[in-house]
Formats: sequence, structure tokens, C-alpha cells
Amino acid sequence: MKADPDAQLKLLDLQKLDAAADQLRHQRAHLPEDTEVSALDVRRADVLGRSRDQQIVVDDLTAAQEKADADVEQVKARRKRDQDRMDQGLIGNPKDLERMQHELTSLERRIATLEDEELEVMEDLEAAQTELTAMRNDLAETEERLAKVTEARDRRYAEIDAELARIAGEREPVVAAVPADLLALYDRLRTSKGGVGVAELRARQCGGCMLSLDNADLADIRSKADDEVIRCEQCQRILVRTSESGL
Repeated sequence: MKADPDAQLKLLDLQKLDAAADQLRHQRAHLPEDTEVSALDVRRADVLGRSRDQQIVVDDLTAAQEKADADVEQVKARRKRDQDRMDQGLIGNPKDLERMQHELTSLERRIATLEDEELEVMEDLEAAQTELTAMRNDLAETEERLAKVTEARDRRYAEIDAELARIAGEREPVVAAVPADLLALYDRLRTSKGGVGVAELRARQCGGCMLSLDNADLADIRSKADDEVIRCEQCQRILVRTSESGL
């Protein structure tokens, strides 16, 4: 393949631009903020799920406390009614009076039992509410951190995208100066050679594989016309000759 020496030099400019773009795309795909956002998303989902479950626990205990309160008040109301009847002398029959006194004693025991159960529910509810509050605080802190990291990540995305756009703008006139067949070869080599399709021959060394050329290879290159596109015998990348090649 033949190509104007200036067009071959343009390949080196194109390689620099493409390498810079590759590096930026790699950075964009591996931002530390992305990793943290993913971890925070997982944490947020976990805390949100547990807080929803805990809310159900709180709701159930709240309903249980309301029932316990109602049960206590109901038995107390019955005790008061019976006590009022006795205090007002409305029960004249000694047997009925004795029966009511026994009933009052039973009601007192019942109230004591219900109040113990009520207290236990209240303690459980208080503990559950404390845990729910802690979860909600954790969720709020996680969401606040997630918002900050997401904002930082998106800002970095924008910076990288702007730089990629700038490189793309610089790349267009360089590509236009390279013949189509040489550009196609460069693109194929870039794909198969880890992103480096062309390298400078500098100080008798290939800038792609960093191996030095032997005297026979150098002699062969010297014999080539300036417009001849040469390839490294070791890595097969395009080799561009410059004043620094050592030929």
C-alpha cells in the first residue's frame, strides 16, 4: 500500500486523538461514583424494604395497644358501675351483695392482668417505633448521599462527554486527510491490536510493541520509498517514519 508521507503522519495525530478518546470512554465506564451509586441504590432498596416491614410491625402493635386500652377501659367501666350500685345502696339482697363483691375482686384481678398486657404492648411499640425511626434516619442519610454522588457522577459524565465532543471535532479534519484505504487498515488494526493501529518508528524501535528492529529490518525500511506504507514485522502495526526514526 502506498500513501503520501504527510497522510501517514496524520495517522499518528489520529492515533493520539483516538487513544485519548478511548481513555475517556474507559474513565466514563469505570467512574468510582458509579460504583458508589450502585452500592447506595442497593442499600436504599434494603433499608426501604426493612422500614416498610417495620411500619407494619408498628401498625400492628398500635392496633394491639388500642385494643388493650379499650379492654382496660371496658373492665374499669364495669367495675365503676358495680361499685356505684353498691355505694348507692341499690343492692339490698345480702347474697347479691356478696356476689357483687366477689365480682369486683375478679374485676380488679382482670384489670391488673390487662394493664400488665397493655404495658407490655406499649413497651414493644416504643421499641418498634425507635427502630423504625432509626431506619427512616438511615434511609434519609442514604438518599441524601445518593443524591450528592449522583450529581457528582452526572457532572463528571458531562465533563467527559464535552471532552469527547471536542476530540471528535478535532478528529474530523484529520480523518479527511487520510486516504480511505489507509484509514480502513488503521481501523482494522486498532480493533485487533488493543486500540493501537499505528506507531512511530523512533530510535529504531516500534512505538507499538516497543521492540527494536534489527539491522536487516532497518535496511529493508531504508530501501522503501517514502510513500510506501510499512508494517512492523513483530506486531504488524503501521510504522510511520519520522526524522526521529534513526534510519
